[in-house]
Amino acid sequence: MKRLLILLLALVALQLSAQDIAHYKKVVKELSSSKYQGRGYAKDGANKAGKYLAREFAKAGVDRVICQPFTIDINTFCGKMKLWADGKKLTPGVDYSMREYSPGVHGEFPVYHVDTTNFDPEKMYADLAKPEYANCLVVCEFWFAYRHGKDFARLQKVGECTNSGLIQTWTSPIKFYKAYGHRVVDKPIIWMTPEAVAGIKTVRADIDNKFLKDYELFNVIAKVEGKKHDSCYVFTAHYDHLGNLGKRVYYAGANDNASGTAAIVTLAAYYAQNRPEYDMYFIAFSGEDANLRGSEYYAKNPLVPLEQIKYLFNLDMIGDNNPVQYCEVSDEGMRGYELFERINAEKHYFKSLNRGALAANSDHYPFAVRHVPCIFLENQEGDAFPYYHTIFDTYKNAVFDSYEPVFKLVTDFVDRY
Repeated sequence: MKRLLILLLALVALQLSAQDIAHYKKVVKELSSSKYQGRGYAKDGANKAGKYLAREFAKAGVDRVICQPFTIDINTFCGKMKLWADGKKLTPGVDYSMREYSPGVHGEFPVYHVDTTNFDPEKMYADLAKPEYANCLVVCEFWFAYRHGKDFARLQKVGECTNSGLIQTWTSPIKFYKAYGHRVVDKPIIWMTPEAVAGIKTVRADIDNKFLKDYELFNVIAKVEGKKHDSCYVFTAHYDHLGNLGKRVYYAGANDNASGTAAIVTLAAYYAQNRPEYDMYFIAFSGEDANLRGSEYYAKNPLVPLEQIKYLFNLDMIGDNNPVQYCEVSDEGMRGYELFERINAEKHYFKSLNRGALAANSDHYPFAVRHVPCIFLENQEGDAFPYYHTIFDTYKNAVFDSYEPVFKLVTDFVDRY
């Protein structure tokens, strides 16, 4: 009978674990579905996802759910998105994408390929002044143009050179970003794969942009009350993503960051069922892909004073399978980092923790610079990592290996900190 009871308890524990995984996968699948069109800042994608998360937190049994509104200015591409190279129609998200601050581009243009082997900026300017290159699109590898920023800056401004815009090559899978989309520059910048642009002589484009002023977004904040209210733990993840590239293409963002968002939903459910010592806050930020706008707004307008945060955990792109867990830690968070390492060494959740330099790359940063103890967890260089910020970051390509070890590492830390 005793053995049977132990076996039953073990089966119940396994079932509860499986249910957590099932709930986690369900949220990832939902957020990365076509219903939310990439959780972007047009077609109401991000806000639809936020409303879904508010309902999920409520169903998890939290004590309170709050939606904190804020606004952003953001450039979008939800209209026409057509491009031909020497008459061959290219596929958005596969062959090309747009720089986030690019205006639309319409018309047919000659192409000028920059000689990067024998680069001479003065010769380039002289070539562009020739009639055959009037209103051309200048092609150059992205990182080369970046290294010669001063020379290429003239090509991006109206009145400096006669070119109509730039094409910058980026290896496949082609990326798409939103971070600097709070403005629109003078000339379009198209990112293309080297294969799509190799040797081409003309480009025809019919691409629309739409700049949204004071676009309304909101953070979703859930609270589980603890036994003590003078301090709290905070769990964060961003639920927004890149949205659309044209009318048909959207960026599902299964790993980035449906994976982290689903994790804080299941963490909220766990603590709602296992009442904690301290208050727990679970914050799903919007506007992260627009340069951390939601977390920056919250850090300036917190629900509780930032100095009451015992520790903050930011989960971003944890849906992967690298046995080495990447992290970043604030200066004040270092007093807890040794415990993280010790727990991981004891429980073997990951082969090791790889601590990188603190950077403004996710929602922990606005808190770190305000002296909040925090850690950023992101699983890099696994099978899913190459797909981030591409159209291939889908539920079909999702990897779930790191969810459970992250969940256990974080909850073990809270128990012992």
